[in-house]
Amino acid sequence: MRATRVLSMFLALAATSLVAIADEMNKETEMTFTQPVEVPGAALPAGTYVFKLLDSMSDRNIVLIFDKDQKELFATIMAVPDYRVQPTGDTKVYFEERAAGAPEAIKAWFYPGDTYGEEFVYPQAPASDTSRQTNSR
Repeated sequence: MRATRVLSMFLALAATSLVAIADEMNKETEMTFTQPVEVPGAALPAGTYVFKLLDSMSDRNIVLIFDKDQKELFATIMAVPDYRVQPTGDTKVYFEERAAGAPEAIKAWFYPGDTYGEEFVYPQAPASDTSRQTNSR
């Protein structure tokens, strides 16, 4: 009887550890934006989203963006590694500068405690489009 109880406690502890490792592995992060934001290939309205890495052994830079309940996938992004010198204890999102009136664009996402993160790469606009948006020639 005692051996069964010890085994049950061990299995419960092992299951808890696996869940913690899974969250650490996929970097699952819930983020709320009070204004629309842009990610490569999609514009996200203000709201709460879940960002996480695709469970892939071959590429650790594929970011999935879901709604809060993870029922709707909004974007799948091929990111590139990004690095910072000092890790922080919370999630950090950096934004790219955009033309006036355009939604902020997420440039990079760092998981708490990591010195490496995901840089979002946007397609390059032709030079003529850029000059029209910024009113420069």
